[in-house]
Amino acid sequence: MQLVEGFGRCSGRIEVYFEGAWCTVCDDQWDESEAQVVCRQLGCGAAVSAPGEARFGQGSGPILLDEVQCSGAEASLAQCSHAGWFTHNCEHREDAGVICSGKCFALFLRVDFSFFSSPFLSFPRTHAGTLNLT
Repeated sequence: MQLVEGFGRCSGRIEVYFEGAWCTVCDDQWDESEAQVVCRQLGCGAAVSAPGEARFGQGSGPILLDEVQCSGAEASLAQCSHAGWFTHNCEHREDAGVICSGKCFALFLRVDFSFFSSPFLSFPRTHAGTLNLT
């Protein structure tokens, strides 16, 4: 499973690799319970939102799942009830997405330490790094 066309690896349109193809999930019955399962399965923290209507663009592969219903406690989307593999009444304009709380993006910082002008302290002029938000 992957999230594509989002703001990092923890938001985007849901795509599931099944039988050799990347497939999408229809947004019928899609809400935070289903998004919670996807976020957990991907190690992306809690679900913040469960956007539908192809908020992250329309997929192009087969539509794998429709009418997905989860309690929110499942370890995998495959454990949730659904209409059946490749059984749907959807078009890609109904592709489901998720926005998860954790590890959504990396923030790049550039800090200038030049204001520390002390002969007793030694700082590099600049420092660049990555801060991962969880």
